[in-house]
Amino acid sequence: VQLVESGGGSVQTGGSLRLSCVASGDTIGRYCMGWFRQAPGKEREGVATFYSDGTSYVCADSVKGRFTISQGNAENTLYLQMNSLKSEDTAMYFCAARGLGADCSGPRRSSAEYVYWGQGTQVTVS
Repeated sequence: VQLVESGGGSVQTGGSLRLSCVASGDTIGRYCMGWFRQAPGKEREGVATFYSDGTSYVCADSVKGRFTISQGNAENTLYLQMNSLKSEDTAMYFCAARGLGADCSGPRRSSAEYVYWGQGTQVTVS
């Protein structure tokens, strides 16, 4: 599966963005999916995960209540709705998928568990 993110950009504090991750080559519903982010000088952080049965987890405490992950099945697309953005949300955001057959139970926040990655989309909040 190939993943391409979009929707990033520059936004003022308190603003909103919706990131999209379009999958090609396979059906997104077959994979455990996740959004990650990485700020300069920091480790890649699991933000949220989504599974085809509708189960989702917001993994990062700092975004709970502000970020929502969802999937548009008809569009083979994964979304990350980000509201009330803060400067500390500034990072490169990545879409990722675990390997086929992976155990999707629980919040899988470790980037090492993900096999397929997009190139990322930059989010800057100021």
